[in-house]
Amino acid sequence: MTLRFLRLLAWQLLLTLACALPQAAHAAEETVEITRALIEAADEGYRLSATYSFELSHALEDALQAGISLDFTTEINITRRRWYWFAEKTWSAKRTHRISYNVLTRQYHVKVLGSVAQPFDSMEDALFAIRRPTRWVVAPRGALKVGEVYDVTLSMGLDNLPKPFQVNALNNRQWTLSSQRKTFQYKAE
Repeated sequence: MTLRFLRLLAWQLLLTLACALPQAAHAAEETVEITRALIEAADEGYRLSATYSFELSHALEDALQAGISLDFTTEINITRRRWYWFAEKTWSAKRTHRISYNVLTRQYHVKVLGSVAQPFDSMEDALFAIRRPTRWVVAPRGALKVGEVYDVTLSMGLDNLPKPFQVNALNNRQWTLSSQRKTFQYKAE
């Protein structure tokens, strides 16, 4: 009778833990919050002005300190609604910021892929450059029809971890960092 009671107690404990684990994993998930996003018309095209809020997990900080580069990719899609068919995909763009740490110079470097890296003395300063990036042209002038209303969808997150870390990222939420898609409307000027 006591063995049966202990088994029942063990099953109840396992069931309780199984119910609690998804909530704990969800709470530990690192996210990027898009705190500000807007499109501005300029002479050369339409610029995205965005601000993000996020913190690196200890695992990501350790990887960065060990010399692993972290890529943060921002994706934007601009679509126009149509009453007679699906939304028309007008324009899309991607931009990747890479942060790395040089152990010899003890400096952090942030660069937009395809440009020159900018050095920083602290990780917080380097992350500030990623959280508040410069405005960038997401669509050239003439890509949007003046007066039309467009739906803009924006997302940002950690991208392209080295292969050994990708396997770890599947099992551990400390290796993931992404935002929910933020959608807003823009009337082309």
